[in-house]
Amino acid sequence: MATVGKYCKAYSVKNLRKFSQWTECAENTRKENKSVERKEVAINRELTDDDFLYLQENYVVTDGIYKDENIIFENVTPEWQEFCHKTLEFEIPAYEQVKVEASTQK
Repeated sequence: MATVGKYCKAYSVKNLRKFSQWTECAENTRKENKSVERKEVAINRELTDDDFLYLQENYVVTDGIYKDENIIFENVTPEWQEFCHKTLEFEIPAYEQVKVEASTQK
């Protein structure tokens, strides 16, 4: 079963490709239905600079919101993390815990 992480953010492929050590696992892109010789066939979509991918909380890049499916880039290095923070300005929000008081009304 696919896992949705706590946070991910969409970035254009064009911006992700600016990383000098960027590689793509094109065989992991989402499937699209195409008509080939009058038959519907599911094939991997081709990524263009205008497409969007998702940078997950664990710095893996996916073609969709699930952090363990359609993994396009998973070479998580300190250089990649620095690129994400400095160039892409990727930050995981720090959510504060909210304490909810019980109602005293009857």
